[in-house]
Amino acid sequence: MSKEKVVLAYSGGLDTSVCIKWLQVEKNLDVIAICGNVGQDEKDLEWIRQKALDMGAIASEAVDMRAEYARDFLSKAIWANGKYEGVYPLLSALSRPLISKHLVEIAHRYGAKYVAHGCTGKGNDQVRFETSIRALDPDLEIIAPVREWDLTSRESEMEWAAAHDVPVPTTKKKPYSIDDNLWGRAIECGVLEDTWNTPPADIWTMTADPVDCPAEPETVIIGFEGGVPTSINGEKMELLDLIIKANEIAGRNGYGRLDMIEDRVVGIKSRECYECPAALLLIEAHHTLETLCLDYETLKEKAKLDVEWASAVYRGLWFSQNRFALDAYNAYTQKFVTGEVRIKLCRGGLFVDGVRSDYSLYDKNLATYDEGDTFPHEAAPGFIELHSMQHRTWSRVQGPGSGLQKID
Repeated sequence: MSKEKVVLAYSGGLDTSVCIKWLQVEKNLDVIAICGNVGQDEKDLEWIRQKALDMGAIASEAVDMRAEYARDFLSKAIWANGKYEGVYPLLSALSRPLISKHLVEIAHRYGAKYVAHGCTGKGNDQVRFETSIRALDPDLEIIAPVREWDLTSRESEMEWAAAHDVPVPTTKKKPYSIDDNLWGRAIECGVLEDTWNTPPADIWTMTADPVDCPAEPETVIIGFEGGVPTSINGEKMELLDLIIKANEIAGRNGYGRLDMIEDRVVGIKSRECYECPAALLLIEAHHTLETLCLDYETLKEKAKLDVEWASAVYRGLWFSQNRFALDAYNAYTQKFVTGEVRIKLCRGGLFVDGVRSDYSLYDKNLATYDEGDTFPHEAAPGFIELHSMQHRTWSRVQGPGSGLQKID
């Protein structure tokens, strides 16, 4: 009698390696291991694919998702100036729905009944994976081995692995938990769990120490078409290549480090360090260009919707009506967000140095205080008369100076 199949999101690390054998032993399932390349440090995933096969997986695939990630996910994040709580550029939150999409597609292809992941019961990623999978196919059943097994420590996992012939890393345990992709790196755990501890220097790998960076600033010009970055210093390139290049430029100038207290989906606060040079550079450049090309009312409304977009994506609601609708709004607003932003990077700092666009709403003749001023000064008194009418009415009714009264 043939076994049921499960598609496992597989990274090749200890947890998911144990997951392969655990699903075979404890659940009596045939495992299909899927490793997605979303731009993490491991560019060649062939060894991960083979490792899964060596442990008895009936199939294993290493899928290069980088171009799709940049085109369909990161471009939308740039449109929305996507930063959770105004700080975190959503790097892990953006990759999970993409990986989930491939897990579901592969489950359909292999006729699998189950999808599995290696997330714990405390983190955000379990929410993101499972919400995305259920949105794409509510009939697939989800297994989360780490939430079920009684392996309560790394040591107990290692012992279980040894007893079941699971090859595990022989190197010393990493002092931090790290998730990385094209959009940056997330670092947590270890000494970082004490919020008073200074982040150790060795957690940063994408950005130079600002102290060691050149004293002279480096100028970079980011070109946009329809709200999407399309060039660096006049050189046209695909978004994937542009992000890689932006990571290099910002990183060598020490820009892109974050240290924040973050509110997780599950209701706890977490100390997180992020290293996101390209993400922060491109979002800052994009928002700067928007201030030139969008009118006040649109900027005001979009600022509120950008907060909602980031919150929805962080909470795993990528495949939701709300996110689709917000992207439709953004698609309209970005039609004329085309132009260039000049930025100076210096020792961990970013300074906008100039912005231009054929769709600029800035009119020098209206803004200037010199000759050529075309602003209708004579209209100002009437405007102020109407603008202040509600305040004059309130003052007459409540009494002069009522706005200065103390509130008990």
